[in-house]
Amino acid sequence: MSEFRLDGKIAVITGGASGIGKAIAIKFAANGAKVHILEINKEAAAQTITEIEASGGQIKAHQCNVANQEEVHKTIAVIAQDAAIAILVNNAGIAHIGNLENTSETDLDRIYNVNIKGVYNCMLAVVEQMKDKGGVILNMASVASTVGIADRFAYSMSKGAVLTMTYSVAKDYISNGIRCNSISPGRVHTPFVDGFIKDNFPGKEEEMFDKLSKSQPIGRMGKPEEIAGLALYLCSDAAAFITGTDFPIDGGFIKLNG
Repeated sequence: MSEFRLDGKIAVITGGASGIGKAIAIKFAANGAKVHILEINKEAAAQTITEIEASGGQIKAHQCNVANQEEVHKTIAVIAQDAAIAILVNNAGIAHIGNLENTSETDLDRIYNVNIKGVYNCMLAVVEQMKDKGGVILNMASVASTVGIADRFAYSMSKGAVLTMTYSVAKDYISNGIRCNSISPGRVHTPFVDGFIKDNFPGKEEEMFDKLSKSQPIGRMGKPEEIAGLALYLCSDAAAFITGTDFPIDGGFIKLNG
């Protein structure tokens, strides 16, 4: 038996049907959690359900736009009818490429609504029912939360906010038994990365993949499953003494670059 088991715990994962979120959903279900994913993409959610149930895991999907506070509160209320939510993983997020001058007001609002307001909405809804019994909140930050990355103005803004919201919630709710931490991944090989390379560098996919991989000092991109392993530990009772902390998992990007 793994000391990181989540048997019987209700775990809510936003953006849980693709990339890192899907890997976390699979890992949590494999370790006994009753997983609920909040996801806009119905088809991706259905595929994730099929995969997890085929392995004997427990999962339900809820179509929910995390940027809509009313939708989030209604969805969390439905999930909490069965049992108290023990874990929230704020993984849903969107990207934007551009510096200050290349970021329109519309771009900034779109990033804010999902990456910042979405995290706020989900934490607010869950904290209201975690205050009595405690729980764990894990937010997906980024290396962009703490170091400068070229052409990531709006994205870095949003992930910096995720980091500081994590610290604030950890301090304000420690007496309620709520732990709040964040993970800061470096570049992780997900379908988003493949799509970005295909759309922006047609005919040079292999060259760009190699270049992006080597931008991590360790020489490769991370795997979603590696991020999921850290998430499992931080949401398990083995990490009961950890709160208010950010965990880089970046192949040495923050400390070894430059």
